[in-house]
Amino acid sequence: MDALRLEWVGGAPRLRTADAMVRQGLVTTVSSPSGTAAVVGWAGSARDRAAGARGLLDAMGQRGAAPLLPPGDYAAVLVCRDRILLTRDEQARVPLFFSESDGRVNAVSTSARSLGSATELDPRYFCRYLTGNMAQPHTDLTPFTGVHRVLGGEVVELSLTGRMRGRTLRRVPPVTGPAASAADGPRRGEAAQELRLALENAVGRRMGTATACHVSGGTDSTSVALLAARLLAAGRGGPGELVLLAGHFSHGELAAERPYLDIAMEEIRRHTPAARPLIVDADDVADFDDFQHHAGDADEPHAHAFRAPFWSRLHAAAAELGCDTLLTGCGADPIADANPFHLHMLARTGRFRRMTQQARAWAAGSERGLRDVVRAYVVQPALPLAAERITALARGGTVLGGLGTFNRPRWLRSGFARAHGYREAGVEESRFVYGRRPEQSLYHAANYAAAPDLLSWHRAPRDGFLLSHPFLDPDVIATMSRLPAAVTFEPGRPKAVLRAAMADLLPAPISGRAVKVPFDDLYARGLRAHGDELIDLCRSARHPLISEMFDVETLCQAVREARLGTGDSYSWDRLNSSLALVAWLERLEQRSGPTGAALSVTAGS
Repeated sequence: MDALRLEWVGGAPRLRTADAMVRQGLVTTVSSPSGTAAVVGWAGSARDRAAGARGLLDAMGQRGAAPLLPPGDYAAVLVCRDRILLTRDEQARVPLFFSESDGRVNAVSTSARSLGSATELDPRYFCRYLTGNMAQPHTDLTPFTGVHRVLGGEVVELSLTGRMRGRTLRRVPPVTGPAASAADGPRRGEAAQELRLALENAVGRRMGTATACHVSGGTDSTSVALLAARLLAAGRGGPGELVLLAGHFSHGELAAERPYLDIAMEEIRRHTPAARPLIVDADDVADFDDFQHHAGDADEPHAHAFRAPFWSRLHAAAAELGCDTLLTGCGADPIADANPFHLHMLARTGRFRRMTQQARAWAAGSERGLRDVVRAYVVQPALPLAAERITALARGGTVLGGLGTFNRPRWLRSGFARAHGYREAGVEESRFVYGRRPEQSLYHAANYAAAPDLLSWHRAPRDGFLLSHPFLDPDVIATMSRLPAAVTFEPGRPKAVLRAAMADLLPAPISGRAVKVPFDDLYARGLRAHGDELIDLCRSARHPLISEMFDVETLCQAVREARLGTGDSYSWDRLNSSLALVAWLERLEQRSGPTGAALSVTAGS
């Protein structure tokens, strides 16, 4: 989707912005003596986007300035008096790409497809895409040769004629606190107060004039919605409307969530009676509905396209009410819970007795065996590829059996994998997920793990809003990442600090929940309904890269196994990614239309 496009005409930069997205407030353009900035999304505050865009321009427009990037959900192009800057916020929800040749950038856009050629694809990208289970792209590579991604938290500097000057990451790395004792850090009560303030600020800066909150009845989404309601009731979020958005299932496993949903809705409306419940019937929704559209029409392959039907139903309902932002509880699981990789830190630093003691407590609290805990949080991060090879040998009787996060799926042809660096991609992805210090890498990788942001971005022109995730706010991550394990971990009580932080707001039935019904039923229903269609899609695919990349019959066998329940969430994620890639390649020729009217951005205008 081309929300903006920067090109050079006669050696001078020219910027185009999508007229419809400007009218919706999704694109903001401001000018000052420092230059011109076009911001897609919002920087600083979702409510006052023009002020946020000006603040970004003023902060970065001065020569020699290197400020920390403000929080928000944005991609921005700044044409200053003596240079051009391309940047994205650290959470990287809004994409930004540039095409480059011989050290010169030819064009910049929020759409990789509009910059690239369907006949010039980069097979290295597909190898990296097929390893791991991240929902969000996080590397420089794109599907198209010569097209590059601006990374989250990165600033790309160009000359006014488009010559590349440099690329700089301005991320603030999380500082993980000691795993030993809370004596040297905050106690549980102090930590809860810090998290409450950080989360409240994160919710406040994301609220618009008509804010929708996704409410599922779980601790995470209910906490976000309660804080939004409190802010509105106290007048701290400014005037506005609050919509409580939920999907309703009257049968199947997910129907068990309805009592919790009702409790959450009642408590939220007690704080803000004017909040409008919007319960969307989802009984007829299944994963993989209209899969070729959701997976095939995206700007690049979308690993979570299988779940798009549910989120699309909710998005459409919120759009009908004119909402301008949608808040979720996504990201809370890895961020707000205790960090299990502190066990790796203890082992790495030679504190094996302490590691064993805490691993036993973790196993007891999570109803897992001690060996499973040590393997997952000590051995796997230290030797991820070797550990997966051993698991594959032990459980490899089927196509999906033993398929982990990084090892090559059986349907990916070994010749293609060797020729285009699949093993190297697996090594790089494992380093991204675990790194030298997994207890720190967790917080960065979590940002890309679970949120359906590519779907949100694809729908933005028709919906008029983007998803936003307060739990992935930099301040929330920084708060949780510096807490010691003794504060965050309580056996049998996940997210202990969050529950303490929200103790005065969360209803007891929700605060006391330890588990939540997963969406497995929706996935199984989708495979039962669409399994044959998915197999037909693979067998009828005509793009030459599909048969070069995949053993199609083995891929079809994986679909049949998944339909029977074989495998686990890791192997299903790998299957979903491959199916989405097949659909995307098949519809690659469909291109975006023109962006909009050109805007002169002569330096200093």
